[in-house]
Amino acid sequence: MPLSLHAAFVPSALQMLGTCDNLLDKAEGWCADTGGAPGEIIGARIYENMLPFSYQVKSVAAHTAGAIDGVRAGVFSPELTPPPADFAGLRAAIRKARQALEAVSEDELEGLQDNPVRFVFGEASLPFTAGDFLLTFSQPNYYFHAATAYDILRMKGVALSKRDFMGKLRLATG
Repeated sequence: MPLSLHAAFVPSALQMLGTCDNLLDKAEGWCADTGGAPGEIIGARIYENMLPFSYQVKSVAAHTAGAIDGVRAGVFSPELTPPPADFAGLRAAIRKARQALEAVSEDELEGLQDNPVRFVFGEASLPFTAGDFLLTFSQPNYYFHAATAYDILRMKGVALSKRDFMGKLRLATG
């Protein structure tokens, strides 16, 4: 049986949202254990011209639930408001994205799969089908931003393992 667009996108997006929740737990624990200020993590960057941890977490929400909103509207543009400035705000963004994704039905996504979607940023505009947008643009983006958030925490000395990135696996039952 072919894999549905919903099965290819939504469970993995939920997994990475769970990863971000876990990373926020680990970051808060690191602050408590080391006396580090939350802003030391929230604003941390791997390199000066990269965006901070807070932006990375915000972008996971944008490229999961925000991507679904873009598919529904037929256009997706990056959300340019500043990211939340504290752990509570980042958690709220992840929670809101999770709730939105959990409400997406397989029938809805299958019905939207071939619809046109444009990625628009400034003068740039890229045409996609909804399925291609989700699987070749948004999915790589949410993995990239989750991995970058993980990498920022590792750079700061937060104790993490590969399991902290992988999150909840979908194991066979039986």
